Amino acid sequence: MKVNKLDTNLVCVGSIGKSRGLVGEFFLNSFCDPQDNILNYTTVLIEGHEDLQLAYIKKFNNKFLSKIRSIDNIDLLKGYTNLKLFINKSELPSLEKNDFYWHDLIGMRVIDCNNNDELGEVAEISNYGSNDLLEISPSGSSVDSKKRQIPFVKKIFIIEIDPENKKILVDWPKDF
Repeated sequence: MKVNKLDTNLVCVGSIGKSRGLVGEFFLNSFCDPQDNILNYTTVLIEGHEDLQLAYIKKFNNKFLSKIRSIDNIDLLKGYTNLKLFINKSELPSLEKNDFYWHDLIGMRVIDCNNNDELGEVAEISNYGSNDLLEISPSGSSVDSKKRQIPFVKKIFIIEIDPENKKILVDWPKDF
């Protein structure tokens, strides 16, 4: 299977970080919450490299170490730094009611609760340090063509998430 980050059956769970030692080990950046969940997945796929497999992922102090099976050299590993690591969505654990995964929010309509204006659709979720941001792209029924970033802060900016109707109600002025 070709690992393509646009594949809707895959979800990104981490990335390859800097190397450690001389035998091809690297620090793995876990995007899981909690981060230790990265240890639970049986098949981790490497972006753009369907022929490569991880030999292991293990906890090392407060970090994670991993190794690609066929790479035993620090120089070969350098070409893989920052590549994303994916799992099949079917490997994700089931969630309780009113919980969701970030990838479930992608494509949801974003509605301003103050005047019922559609601000656009969730294109991506990012984090630049302080908190997660919903990146909103305009859609055909948006009030304008403005791109927005809305902090993911429940009960302040994010009022309600309605997965059945694929919409998110926000308290966010359309002119911001």
